[in-house]
Amino acid sequence: MRGFKRPGKGLPMSSNASEIAIRVENLGKCYQIYNRPSDRLRQFVVPRVQRQLKRPPTTYYRDFWAVQDLSFEIRRGDTMGIIGRNGSGKSTLLQIICGTLTPTTGRVDVNGRVAALLELGAGFNPEFTGRENVYLNGALYGLNRDEVDARIDAISSFADIGSFMDQPVKTYSSGMYVRLAFAVIAHVDADILVVDEALAVGDAVFTQKCMRFIRRFQENGTLLFVSHDSGAVQNLCAKAMWLHKGVLQDIGPAKGVVERYTKYTLQEIYGSSESLTEVNQAPDAPDPAAEIKSVAPVVGMPGETDRAVYSSQFRVAENPLGGTGFQSGKARIEDVRLENIGGQTQDIFEGGEKIRLVIRARADIALTHPIIGFYVTDRLGQELFGENTLPFTGDAGMAVQPGQSFSANFDFTLPMLPNGQYAVTASVAHGTLVDHVQHHWMYDILLLHVTSSKVRWGLVGLPFDDVRLQLDSN
Repeated sequence: MRGFKRPGKGLPMSSNASEIAIRVENLGKCYQIYNRPSDRLRQFVVPRVQRQLKRPPTTYYRDFWAVQDLSFEIRRGDTMGIIGRNGSGKSTLLQIICGTLTPTTGRVDVNGRVAALLELGAGFNPEFTGRENVYLNGALYGLNRDEVDARIDAISSFADIGSFMDQPVKTYSSGMYVRLAFAVIAHVDADILVVDEALAVGDAVFTQKCMRFIRRFQENGTLLFVSHDSGAVQNLCAKAMWLHKGVLQDIGPAKGVVERYTKYTLQEIYGSSESLTEVNQAPDAPDPAAEIKSVAPVVGMPGETDRAVYSSQFRVAENPLGGTGFQSGKARIEDVRLENIGGQTQDIFEGGEKIRLVIRARADIALTHPIIGFYVTDRLGQELFGENTLPFTGDAGMAVQPGQSFSANFDFTLPMLPNGQYAVTASVAHGTLVDHVQHHWMYDILLLHVTSSKVRWGLVGLPFDDVRLQLDSN
């Protein structure tokens, strides 16, 4: 365990240092990049000779800063998501935090035992068996042999790789590597868990097992989670940081950081052909999703005497903050509303009711293949369902003139959802499935408050035609 050191320049020490799990101050990691292997030898010899001759030394390399001037704190019990494009410095930052890389500048203070799942095979000796590597990794995490002995059966059961536990890990598939590595970090009593995209290679069953462990770990531990899956970051993490070319771009509530990163990545894809500008909420207004955390739990308990009739009530409201998002200035969303199937707007809907979502947009340039779409998210940012017009228009498209309005109607059966707050995200785009541009994207344009729900378990309630318990005849 690496404890806190005396503070230096950078972030001030918190009033209660024991509440801080990780502190990063003015952190930087620089690599020397050589164009040719021979330049390494020149760099080793020539500058020394030049200094002896009192001449300015020649440099045969260029500096590459993988991370630069990072400063932040992560409190005990926090869950921090780290997002960014490949090469943004995410893995470098995690390796420095874990102690496998030495920083060039700055410092990292870690308070607690860190267990990390980094790149595949990290910390494994390929010639050792899986069982031998468990003991090796246990020693690296500070466990003695008796402590590993007490855990080996649980680790083997969690990994579930059968007889391969006693085979050299060089014979393992990538999925087996992850199974064994995660099984180890799940049983070392870590205070801080670091997961770097490694779960992406796991199969569905094992990934679900890992996610259940992570959610239990979050109750008391500190989690650093790196993923390109923005939904997973919003689902798991209360906070997020966005790195770009080694520099911290944004840090704060996960939802806002992910939204700004999404806008940035689309702008990178579009290049100079489109210019996306943010649609911001009022600077001092509360996050419209903040109240979601206080929503009452799901109504409906097992053991009710009446038949399990699922139902839920939806109250529709416009976002008082107008939502957030981005736009190119070439098309814009003007109205999003829910109607009954007869075309009348109303404030209250029932789960299972046939409804219509109407999204109206206006073109500011000529469009030949406009696309309107939406999706509905829960309080964790999970996308529950959605649709767009592209599958229904195909290659034919539709000509829209500048200044002309157009709309999309989505008729569907409103699902039955547990109590809570949900949000509708809407967009208008132009192009094809593989080549399109988002011209206006609005998060949380409509808020759906679900109350009086009789959904008992899961994210969505299904109406069952019949449920009965009976004795079978022999």
